[in-house]
This record gives sequence, C-alpha cells and structure tokens, in this order.
Amino acid sequence: MGKKKRKKIIKRRALLLILIAIVIIFGIAELQKLFKNIIEKNGQVATQNTQNETEEEVVPEDITINMSVIGDIMCHNTNYEDAYNSDTDSYDFSYVFQDISKYFEGDDITIGNLETTLAGKEIGYSSYPTFNTPEILATNLKDLGVDVLATANNHSLDKGYVGIENTIAELDKVGIAHTGTYTSQESSEQYLVKDVNGINIAFLDYTYGTNGIAIPSGREYCINLIDKDKIKSDLDNLKAMENVDIICVMIHWGTEYRLTPTDEQEELANFMFENGADIILGGHSHCLEPMEKRTITLEDGTTKDGFIIYSLGNFMSGQNKAYTRQSVILQLQITKDGETGKITIDKVDYVPIYMYNYSSPKGAHNFKILDIESEISKYESGDTSIGSSLYSTLKTELGQIQEILGPEIESNNSNDELVQEENLQ
Repeated sequence: MGKKKRKKIIKRRALLLILIAIVIIFGIAELQKLFKNIIEKNGQVATQNTQNETEEEVVPEDITINMSVIGDIMCHNTNYEDAYNSDTDSYDFSYVFQDISKYFEGDDITIGNLETTLAGKEIGYSSYPTFNTPEILATNLKDLGVDVLATANNHSLDKGYVGIENTIAELDKVGIAHTGTYTSQESSEQYLVKDVNGINIAFLDYTYGTNGIAIPSGREYCINLIDKDKIKSDLDNLKAMENVDIICVMIHWGTEYRLTPTDEQEELANFMFENGADIILGGHSHCLEPMEKRTITLEDGTTKDGFIIYSLGNFMSGQNKAYTRQSVILQLQITKDGETGKITIDKVDYVPIYMYNYSSPKGAHNFKILDIESEISKYESGDTSIGSSLYSTLKTELGQIQEILGPEIESNNSNDELVQEENLQ
C-alpha cells in the first residue's frame, strides 16, 4: 500500500474518532440535562405531594369539652360550726363534698357562684345577714375542682370593700379565677377569658344589688351591677375579640324562693341573647328554676346554640326551707367545629344533689351533699343504711328536680318544648 493512501486512511480514522468523541461528549451533556430535568421534575412532584399531605394533616379537628356548673355556695353558722375542729382550732369543709367529688374528675372546667365573703378571721366569721366564711373554703373548692367563681351578688359587700379585697386575695392564693368584683378600675376593665382545651370562654358576672349596702364612693368599679348599657358594652367588646369562642354570663337576679323566672328575668335573658350571650347561668333564688336550649338566628341568617338556666339553687348552705336543699351539678357538652369554628351545645345533663343535715351528736360532721340517684339506687338494692325516712325524702326531692328542669337536652332532642326558636333580626 502506498504512503499517500495510508495517510488518507489515518486521517479518516482520526476524523471518525473525533466525531465519535464529539458525539459522546455532547451526548453525555444532553443525557446529564435530561437526567437533571427528570430529577428536578420528580423533586417538584415529591415536594408538591409533601405539601398536599401537610395541608391535609393541618386541618384542625373538632374540639369537645365538658363543663360543670354548680349553684350558690353559701356558708351559714351551722355549716362552719360543723366544719370546726376544736383540737386544731381549724376548719375543713372537704367532707361536705366527698360523695359528689367524682363528678368533677372528668370535666374540663367547673364554674360556681360564691355567695359569701372570705374576709378573714380578724373581722370575725359570721352568718346571715352578713356572711364571712373561714378562708379554707377556697382551698376546699379548689381541691374539689372549681376553676371559676362568680363573686358579684347581694352579699359581696357584707364586710365592706375590705371584704371584697380579702375575698379576691384568697381566691388568687389558691388559683381560682373570678369575675364580678374587683380591686381596681384597671382590673374591672379586663375580661376573664379561659382557654379550655382550645375553646376560649369569656365570663361576665352581674348582680341586681348589694342588700342596700352602699358601694364605696370612688370605688364604683368594685362590683358589676345589672345595667343594660354596661352589659351590652361588655358583650360588644367580647364579640370584637378574636380569641373568644363562647360568652358565658353569670347573673344574680330574680326573686328568692321562687321556682320560675319573673317577666323581668325573661326579658333580660332575651336582651343578653340578642346581644351576643351564648350561655346564661343564673342564681339568687336559692331554688332551682327552669333551663332551656335555644336556636338563635343571627342577623346574617345563620344560627347558633344558646342555653340558659334561670337558677341553679343552692349548692352548699345551711338553709332548710322547701326546695332550698335540692340542686344539681349541671353538665354541658360543648363542641367547636374544627373547620368552621362554630360552637354547638351537644348535650345538657345534670346530677341531682341534696344538702343533708344528719343531726348527729355535736362534734360530728353532719352536713354532706348527697348524690340523690346513687343513694336511692343503693337503698333499693338492699343497702338501707340511710333509713326509710331519708329514702322517702330523696325520692320526693328527685321528683321535684325533674319536674322543674325536665329531662336532659340533646342536640337532636325532639322535645320542642326544650328548644325554642329565637329570631334576633
């Protein structure tokens, strides 16, 4: 083979190798781009899927809480004398609540009305008509599970302004929240809002008066009196707050020893519902008064649940008039819709209770709040330790309670008498 021909072959092979190299280099680059695009696209898809999964996970769940409510917490001389221990020169009311304490263990919040002062031993413990109770009662109520106390009632000023100051100090000391009485203008302008497992409940409290005891001049802030302008202003302020889900109004009103609300109570209840109240808890009559659930139509056409009990009667006292020893532990089941935030009152039930005085020899603990249905059940099952007389009394008391309050209320209750339509347009 000639030299020229060999050179041509070598050149062709060199060009071929160069072409192959160029193809390989550019091919690899394109392949890299292709793989890069695939990876990026897969990454974007994966990221999008993760975001979608995250969005699905953060949808809030419904929240359901259980609220317990008790009536007027009073303390007559018969009560605190019964709670006195002469050996230690001290008081303890915890035994009074032993039989019913289990009902507060599973609830999420417990509310009551403190209808006495905790003004201190130096002022002197006293009974009707001006109450001052041993301070240990606050600790005993806290141990029972009480979280919030209304303090505005006709006995708030029984020991003057110092009585309000000392009562608030004792409640603060044991960690019970309170509203209705105050020790400064600033504190009277602050609203009590409790976060109960994710449902924010605001509490208001008012009383019709103070038994003729003058409110100290310059300290008009110390107690909330029933005044429509103030009530509406408070409700408007709370409705404007983003962190309020429920407005609960506790109110001291009506007529003592009456079993039904007055026309004035009904009119005021309508007014409060119209202006934003969701739950109304009444006291003062020392007797139970009816309860009802309402479906309230708002201005925009939407509806919401409302509930009222006009009076819870006495939770603790030394009274012995008819109907004054019977009461209930009111139990409300409340749900907040996780998606819409709408509040529903799913169920209202109650535990009938009775403040019994055993009339034992002096020195023994005589007063105890009885679980009426439990005692009746035990007696009818063969445990007759309470005796036939008390059994008969409890049967009568239970019948009266059920007649006043009616059956439990559920969200799908077909009893139209228990659910009233209220057009608030």
